[in-house]
Amino acid sequence: MIFKTRSAVSLLAVLLFGFAIGVGSTVYAERHVSEISSSLPVEEIRQLAQVIDRIKRAYVDEVDNEDLIRDAINGMLSGLDPHSAFLTPEDFSDLQESTSGRFGGLGIEVQMEDGLVKVVSPIDDTPAYHAGVQSGDLITRLDGESVQGMTLNQAVDVMRGEPGTDITLTIMRGSDTLEITIERAIIQVTSIRSRMLEPGYGMVRISSFQQNTGRDLAREIASLEEEYGGELRGLVLDLRNNPGGLLNASVDVADVFLSDKLVVYTESRIPDSAHRYHSRSSTAYPDLPLIVLVNGGSASASEIVAGALQDHGRAVVMGTQTFGKGSVQTVLPLENRSALKLTTARYFTPAGQNIQAQGITPDLVVRQGQFAVDDAPLRRERDLRGHLQTLSERVDEDPTEVEEEELINRDFQLYEALNMLKGWSILQRN
Repeated sequence: MIFKTRSAVSLLAVLLFGFAIGVGSTVYAERHVSEISSSLPVEEIRQLAQVIDRIKRAYVDEVDNEDLIRDAINGMLSGLDPHSAFLTPEDFSDLQESTSGRFGGLGIEVQMEDGLVKVVSPIDDTPAYHAGVQSGDLITRLDGESVQGMTLNQAVDVMRGEPGTDITLTIMRGSDTLEITIERAIIQVTSIRSRMLEPGYGMVRISSFQQNTGRDLAREIASLEEEYGGELRGLVLDLRNNPGGLLNASVDVADVFLSDKLVVYTESRIPDSAHRYHSRSSTAYPDLPLIVLVNGGSASASEIVAGALQDHGRAVVMGTQTFGKGSVQTVLPLENRSALKLTTARYFTPAGQNIQAQGITPDLVVRQGQFAVDDAPLRRERDLRGHLQTLSERVDEDPTEVEEEELINRDFQLYEALNMLKGWSILQRN
């Protein structure tokens, strides 16, 4: 990432332009936005200065200037929306670190909601994921300390720490209150992995959108085809609990399946923040039958991909309503290596849908669940005494039956996606 800075005249000077599509991560574009010409609210600023002066003179304890100003800035930003924030030099450094795919902590994407820390999604194969933290959990206490009154950055700072140390999260999950102790670790995010579900039918799981995710997706599909020995009959693209990541990566992923199509566009009060992103003129997989799995933990860049593929009729979106983050954040570096993360635009799917606070509605709503399989053996013709012998060679039990029974209990949504792909393949043959 390349960051460009220049001297700031005021907080209204826009110094650097960049999109933040992930709930907890930011991508930086290498361009400037024109400075906004705006008269400062002199009377209101004078009132703020008077408040600061009164606090300095009359508060019961001596107040540090830096803390007082930082709290004032945090108050201004927290009153705007959950994604705008003031970044201290340490926060700014952590933000840059998190976009690289390697950082320390628990492995959860979070945001503030009604004074509590809400889990957008746990990241695959991280301590939080293995400890059972779930999308939608509300964190009320960190090591016994209430999160109310904390900013999001302060809460994240508490959750970060030395690898190998523990932290106890007090969590509200529906009507239940849970305490989950998690050991911190270095989080190395593997954004993509794949496997064959059945011969000819593959699955690619994307857990976050990083710099090379689009390239890695094409490579994983090619690997599945090599394993199968030919073109795939269908693919499941699993974006469940994917909180987002880099905007360009979401465009690259859509580009694998779309040829010369609009993927996403943004609108803003700042003219230079309005952009339209298209896929390239050709793609390696324009006709591969595709199911996109989403849920309430699918946010931002995941919603861009699902919305683009849905709007263009390129894929069937299956699962449950997505998270609904349709805003764009710009990182505005300030002096002394601090920065603002400020919401500056909304993004829209190709059909003009702004999903902010709404989310993507699946074409087919399929909720996750567990289903008991009857263990009692079914009686068949060959089990009847005196049945006629078959004229063909003996056929062994189909091993896929056992695999399907395991899949239906382990991941019902994925099981339904596989069934739909198989039906799709049958219809294409007829």
